[in-house]
Amino acid sequence: MKEIIGVRFKKGGKVYYFSPKDISFSDGDHVIVETSRGVECGEVVIPNSEVSDDKIVTPLKEIIRKANYNDMKIVEKNHKKEQDAFDICLKKIANRGLKMNLIDVECTFDNNKILFYFTAENRVDFRELVKDLAAVFKTRIELRQIGVRDEAKILGGLGICGREYCCKGYLGDFQPVSIKMAKEQGLSLNPSKISGACGRLMCCLKNEQAAYEELLKITPKVGALVKTPECKGYVEEANLITGKLRVMPEKSDVPIYVSRDDVKIIKDHEIRVNKEELKALKELEKE
Repeated sequence: MKEIIGVRFKKGGKVYYFSPKDISFSDGDHVIVETSRGVECGEVVIPNSEVSDDKIVTPLKEIIRKANYNDMKIVEKNHKKEQDAFDICLKKIANRGLKMNLIDVECTFDNNKILFYFTAENRVDFRELVKDLAAVFKTRIELRQIGVRDEAKILGGLGICGREYCCKGYLGDFQPVSIKMAKEQGLSLNPSKISGACGRLMCCLKNEQAAYEELLKITPKVGALVKTPECKGYVEEANLITGKLRVMPEKSDVPIYVSRDDVKIIKDHEIRVNKEELKALKELEKE
């Protein structure tokens, strides 16, 4: 076991572990640390805790120091620089006629590097743009092309549920989401119903999948042959949450409604995504 603190560098970003160097921290404290991008200022989101060695990426780096008043003034100054850099970069992009959409700008704490994040439909030759920006800011310039999910995470917004995007609010890393998950959760495979603002499958499908998998173990699937207290029949509709089933008897054309607790499965069915559905919706599964 090792003592760590968890540090996040932006809202909804990944949490990184650092050694607290015998200093006690609380939620919301700020620290100065060295990262692969350079010296950064981050916020403590996990106070002093012990974790097992297998959860730590070695070597575990120590913090440089607890952020002081002057450090926070530098952070504030850098945020202003980021806003100016964004406006300047927009003008440079327009002057060069580049087909790219600038999304965000980040300046490292030590001003050793400025990162510009953008989206584009195709590859963009931005070598001349880098030279333009380097001439203005006199520091290292890095341009990164990001995907639509990353764009939504950076810009944020409200989902159809009325809450902040999961990716912006708390997800450190994107998890793979599949059409099969939507199918297993009984959702309509209508792109507008199962995709987020980014145009990809909603992250919340992954959040709820474990619960649905447990319910699927105890609930007959649509198409299953079951025995009810009255008769044998095929499941036409199954509500995983309430456990209510609509069953069509073998010898009748009038459906009956029963609870999953009152039926015995004779032959269960398998949930599958057919090729036509998968082909039509494959774009939603992309990162």
